[in-house]
Amino acid sequence: MPTGYAISQPVASRRSTLTEAARLQDLYGKHVGGSSGTLRGMRTQRFGELNARITGGDDGRGAGAGPVVVLLHGFGAPGDDLVDLARMFRVPAQVRFVFPEAPLSLAPFGYGAGLAWWMIDLDAMELRARGERVDRSDEQPPGLVEARVKLAGFLSQVEEQLSVTREELILGGFSQGAMLSLDAVLHSATKPAGLIQMSGTLIARSVWQPRMTGCQGLPVFQSHGRSDGLLSYEDAMRLRDLMSEAGANLTFVDFPGGHEIPPVVLEGVSRFITGLVTRG
Repeated sequence: MPTGYAISQPVASRRSTLTEAARLQDLYGKHVGGSSGTLRGMRTQRFGELNARITGGDDGRGAGAGPVVVLLHGFGAPGDDLVDLARMFRVPAQVRFVFPEAPLSLAPFGYGAGLAWWMIDLDAMELRARGERVDRSDEQPPGLVEARVKLAGFLSQVEEQLSVTREELILGGFSQGAMLSLDAVLHSATKPAGLIQMSGTLIARSVWQPRMTGCQGLPVFQSHGRSDGLLSYEDAMRLRDLMSEAGANLTFVDFPGGHEIPPVVLEGVSRFITGLVTRG
């Protein structure tokens, strides 16, 4: 039984400082990305403008009428980076998992198979990796709106093709994927069954804060490492407070680690999903 995951975010060798800070391996010494072939029966499918991997359900390939969990990977990760989580979570067998691939290739920047939902400021990321405080919470990243539109189209197609309503769908992600999933919820008239925020952060405050009322009553799971050198724990606390003050039904899990998904988060997300899909 694996003891936990840390998400790999490979970077160009010329960015040696960032590479050392962001080389986040799982505790077995292999990257999460690329190991998803162990999931028997997984299939790929295109929904709208995005490709995705699907597993779970009645046949391990997304069949059946079970609830759907959509999880978005982080910046610099390959499209299959989170797929192994489907076998790590202890959830009812009928749960189906969908893992979309971000649309932007980072190969020109030295990330190999890395993808992104939008391009980030790599210089600011290096400063964070060196322990310097960089507050970008008031900025709306260029490309966020375009990513939101693509994700909205993707989710609509997931609902149609997998015969699931938005109220039966759990949305979330890790790092940049967590940010986009929250942004999507704040811009949607229909709330999902729940929201998963693993190591995300506060961005676009002037846009998000007035829309936080959309979180009222929404079940939210948020996790963050107290030693996260890429997205600060302090900023995660500010995001937590905004969601809580807006009335979200929030479960927060912190841990003595960095930008990763340790066992305590795997267990917390498992309980969160199971609670949502088994409630009356």
